[in-house]
Amino acid sequence: MTTETRGQLNSVQLNVVTLVNMERAAQTGSLDDALYMMDNSVGGVGQGTDHLETICKQGQVINWIIRPIEMHKRPDGTWPPMPKINNLVFLDTERGDEEDVAERRVMTELKIYGMPDLMRSPYTPIYYYWAGAVLSTARPGLYRYRLVLELEQDGTKEKLYLNTGNHPSLRVLKV
Repeated sequence: MTTETRGQLNSVQLNVVTLVNMERAAQTGSLDDALYMMDNSVGGVGQGTDHLETICKQGQVINWIIRPIEMHKRPDGTWPPMPKINNLVFLDTERGDEEDVAERRVMTELKIYGMPDLMRSPYTPIYYYWAGAVLSTARPGLYRYRLVLELEQDGTKEKLYLNTGNHPSLRVLKV
């Protein structure tokens, strides 16, 4: 990170936007090749992939925004299924086992937020998001996480619950 770009880390909040190909995820029962993540961090890598690395700083608020690729009302008057972040789990990378939940907290969770489908209109974007603040005491380093998604399915009231297979991450920099 150069001294010119360090000043851009002064942003109070970061957004991590995840687009989900709902049809592919429902057909395969997996998020592989169905998840595309982007953020507005400076210097992160993996934009447009499911293994995004977001650069952030201690104390920074991060909003994980999730939405389906198909967002417009259908010709039959129905709306496409919506994804929702059910949980965000940081993984234990210190012991090398990236499937176990980390014992040390990384964030203060602000939890799930969203807007009801009744509010949908061509002029108002509807999506769910999960927010949290990186602890000011979080050690600088790489923190991998897993998203647990709840996906609506067409034609049924059953929900599909899927975990990200490739693990996105936060790279926390010292303030």
